Amino acid sequence: MDIADPPIKFQYIHEWDDSFLALFPHRFDYIWAKHPESGAAVEWKTESRHLLSDRLIRQGAYLYGVRFATKTNYCLLDIDTGSPYHPSRDPFAISRITAALEPLGLVRHLACTSSYSGGLHVYFPFQQAQSSWQLAIALACLLENAGFKLKPGQLEVFPNPKPFSADGSFSLFNAHRLPLQIGSYLLDREYQPVWSDTNQFVSQWQLTQTHNDVESKTLKQILKQAKRQHFGISGKAEKFLNDLNAEIELGWTGYGQSNRLLGRITMRSFIFHHVLSGGEPLVGQTLVKEIVETARSLPGYQEWCRHQHEIEHRAEEWTRCIESSHYYHYGDPQGKLKAKADPELKAAIEQAPSWNQQQSTAARERIRAAIADLLDKNTLPSKATARFRSLLTYGIGGASLYRHRDLWHPNHLSEVEPASNNFQTPPSLFLEVGGDALPGQGSSDRASQSQDSSAGNSSGDCSDANLASDSLQSNSYIQSPLFDVQTWQAVHQQADRDAQRQRQHLKRQASQIKQMARMQQFLNSGDPILVAEAMAWAAINPGILDFAQLSLFWGGVLGLSSEGNP
Repeated sequence: MDIADPPIKFQYIHEWDDSFLALFPHRFDYIWAKHPESGAAVEWKTESRHLLSDRLIRQGAYLYGVRFATKTNYCLLDIDTGSPYHPSRDPFAISRITAALEPLGLVRHLACTSSYSGGLHVYFPFQQAQSSWQLAIALACLLENAGFKLKPGQLEVFPNPKPFSADGSFSLFNAHRLPLQIGSYLLDREYQPVWSDTNQFVSQWQLTQTHNDVESKTLKQILKQAKRQHFGISGKAEKFLNDLNAEIELGWTGYGQSNRLLGRITMRSFIFHHVLSGGEPLVGQTLVKEIVETARSLPGYQEWCRHQHEIEHRAEEWTRCIESSHYYHYGDPQGKLKAKADPELKAAIEQAPSWNQQQSTAARERIRAAIADLLDKNTLPSKATARFRSLLTYGIGGASLYRHRDLWHPNHLSEVEPASNNFQTPPSLFLEVGGDALPGQGSSDRASQSQDSSAGNSSGDCSDANLASDSLQSNSYIQSPLFDVQTWQAVHQQADRDAQRQRQHLKRQASQIKQMARMQQFLNSGDPILVAEAMAWAAINPGILDFAQLSLFWGGVLGLSSEGNP
């Protein structure tokens, strides 16, 4: 064989003229059993060494059953004789079951006895093949929501909703016995057996198939309503998933929401898609495609999303970002190691300031913000006492003002030389035009200001040193014998220059504070792109941001660490 030829895939010998056997094409891991004695239980075994062939079924030496592949164009219900849903006990139960499945597009069925026991197999064939995993969960969801209890001996669905295996172990769909073997007959509308052969079965199958129309879009909508136990995920992951769904499913309700929504869609698709929909975890272009399809299907996308012309490009950006982040696919055994062993994250957490340092930094930021606000309003008093009282109105305690008087006291500020902006800003990950800016990014954090007023902030002067600043306003130097008009003008010109430099310096400080606040919001936001930009900024400007919330975030939301969840 030429090495360029495709590999030969082993198959059983098809009996091409047998349309009945063609209805059940998946023959891997089939089940078989000897014909039982009358009244005895069937002892089923699984055969995984070879495929079940048409000729073996035709031979009829044993009973056979088949499983489901990744896709299927039929499903069935197994109702045992003793079930409360059997027609002998409830003649309307199957009609109620069919009504429950109508939202899925299943409106017709054909039924047959499974064996001499009198149990029923109710088949729902449809034309377009669908994901067996998704179909199983949707079936279970609709039936349970309608009040039916799914359990062996009562009511079972095929394909069955397999629980997700977090350890990566492989599991098979349950197998069902093939129809029209010994003791199996087609049933009429009254669920009475009628003489039947494979041709009649195929004819009824094809007629029923034309009435059932199952679509992938409908499946996905029903999956969003499914109870989480079908997914086999833990409580923390369930809450995370529900939180994502709550934000995503409402869609767009106005402008400026695209960045947030695309981020949440990316998280859900990357972390949970293989759990919700089956198959392999999404990466690369398959993840990009899922993000785009989900975004376009959400309410308000056409009306409010301003990034429709570049939605694929934005999805690619989000894909690259989350794949390089600390997020990982649910159930990935390396996931917790990825989240915990990252050296940059570990170093950042270890370098995080202490609680006292954080409090001191916060107080200094409040003072800077207050000074910047007074400067913007041109209401910054020149005397220490008046300045002290003005700052008290911003909710800053007297003790804090005394400890950090280098930020506001005229004596200290007059000595401050203009400082260059030490902050370096890496290229932004966001477009300025049409972007989704975070709200409330003012320079003031008054909402979190502490009432640190234990140090008697009601006195007229904050300290004896305050009086020294008042001497700058005296005219003692005018009485000097060396005084002349040029000297007086030079002194005031120098004072004006010093005041201008001081204002410029404080404005730069205010700008820096705003940038620090913005980066801190990015760090605490939970969005992978926002966090990535904040981390890049922190790497260039170390020792500024508070990483405490980031540590809680990785441990509580991303890691879901106690149960191996993302």
